[in-house]
Parts: sequence; structure tokens; C-alpha cells
Amino acid sequence: MKKIAVLTSGGDAPGMNAAIRAVVRRGIFKQMEVVGIKHGYQGLIDGDYIPLGLGSVGDIIHRGGTILQTARCEGFKTEDGQKQGLRNLREHEIDGLVVIGGDGSFNGALKLTKLGFPAIGIPGTIDNDIACTDYTIGFDTAVNTAIYAIDKIRDTAASHERTYVIEVMGRHAGDIALWSGVAGGAESVLIPETEADMDDIVFRLSQGQKRGKKHSIIIVAEGVSSGSKIGEIIRERTGFETRVTVLGHLQRGGPPSAFDRILGSQMGAKAVDLLIEGQFGVMVGVQNKQMVAVPLEEALSQKHCLQLSLYELAHSLSI
Repeated sequence: MKKIAVLTSGGDAPGMNAAIRAVVRRGIFKQMEVVGIKHGYQGLIDGDYIPLGLGSVGDIIHRGGTILQTARCEGFKTEDGQKQGLRNLREHEIDGLVVIGGDGSFNGALKLTKLGFPAIGIPGTIDNDIACTDYTIGFDTAVNTAIYAIDKIRDTAASHERTYVIEVMGRHAGDIALWSGVAGGAESVLIPETEADMDDIVFRLSQGQKRGKKHSIIIVAEGVSSGSKIGEIIRERTGFETRVTVLGHLQRGGPPSAFDRILGSQMGAKAVDLLIEGQFGVMVGVQNKQMVAVPLEEALSQKHCLQLSLYELAHSLSI
């Protein structure tokens, strides 16, 4: 390996810049040139490449988003797009590629590997929905962002004696909703992995009112339903004054937490080491606090498993 490249693809996540920085500096430390590919796989096809040196990644570890920008690229899903990207990599004399993103990004990395080009994935997504890794880059920050908002909303809920429904991100995975719900002391948490029991939610709200409780917080993952719909059901069935807040893309931005900065740094460095060792077509993951290499096909074929014991804990503590 004399020259490697790095790109970010799909949705942005806090900590991606820490991973980019680690790839660049670890690569240079190992006597390699490093190239950045802008705008994800679209930049790979278009040849939007820039050299990255030590100074290029200075003062970025604390920044959210990605300095390489990101995009979703339908063209790379086609055979022609993949071959064009591969031609560009070879024309630039690049020997290996690090892809930072989610499952869609990993599918692209796997396609390149099957075409004979060394590629490695780093899981970067706030949803924490990648199998074979305990955490993905950006998840911890997103949860803390949600908690920060929930704490503020609870102050208003208490002041006005209202029920608040807070919609958080998570189309297919309820990790953000579950973790923020437990940490925020929510009365109920609705996640895609379990069937929403509106009867139970209404019963809990009614029981709380009977014992003198004047306000409540309900956390809803977007994959379950819209916060507005859940709020309307609660309003109709209880008569409680109910408000809805959708946190939306607020959860994807902002400075990464210390955890995500460290995780991004560890994963970025590990990806470079794996390229040097000749391990291709793998994803960097963290299992039991250790960096591991998992075949991309294995990670993509398995389903991320939410920690249901945490859901049971949330249910028992919110009585």
C-alpha cells in the first residue's frame, strides 16, 4: 500500500471527521499518500479527488458533519457506475479505499472488493443499526443531543402541565429512542422492534394523572409512526393537553461527543492497519471494547439486534 483514499457516504454522523483525520494521519505515519474523495460515491465516479496532508485534517476532530461532504449516489448501484469508479481509482494509482458510512455505503465497498479492489468499511451512522458492532460512529452524540432537547422540553411540560410526544430518528432501529427514553426518564418509548401498545400507554398516562402526575414525556422513533399521529391518539383518548416536537436532523449535527471522537479515531486507524495487513472486504467494528474486523458480507447479511433488556428496563421504570 503506497496510496489510499477515504470517502464518506450516505447520511452524515458526528465523528466522521475524527475517522477521516485518523485515516489520513495513520496513513501518513505508515509512509503512505492519502487522497480524499468528495461527495461519496458520486465523487468516486466523477473523479472529485483531493490530496490530504497533515494540515488538511487539522482542527476537524471536534467538528460535526464531514469535510469531504457526502451524497447518495444511484449511479454507483449500476455496473457501469462501479466500473467507472474503479477506473478512476486505478488512474489515480490508489491502492486501497476506506468507506465511512452505513449499510448502503458498505454495499458499495463490497462491490469494489468483488471487482478486485481493496476496500474497508467504517460504520458511521447515528442510528446504530449496523450488525456485528456494538456501536457506530455518531450514535452516542445523537443520543446526547436528544437528551439535551428532552431535558429542555420536560421543563416546559412541567411548567404547563402537558404531555409531550417527542419524535426522534430511527426508521428501522429504535436505539436512539430507547437510549434517550431511558436516560430522559420517559413515561413510554415506542420503537420499531416492538409493537406499539397504545392501550398500555393511555393506561399509564391515566394512572399517572390519578396519582397526581401533571406532565409526561413519550418518545417515538420515526419508524413507528409520526409524532403528530401518536399525539393525536393520546389527545383523543385522554383529553390531556398534548404537544408534539420532532427533533429531526438536529440529531445529526453538532460537535461529536468524546466517545465518538475516540471511536472514530480508533476505527480510522484500524482501517489503515487492516489495509496494510491485506485484509479487504471487511468492516471495522467494536465488540467488547476491542476493535475487530468483520467480513462485509457477514455484517450486511445479519440484522442489527436492539438491546431488548433495556426496553424491558424502560418499561419497568416508567410505572
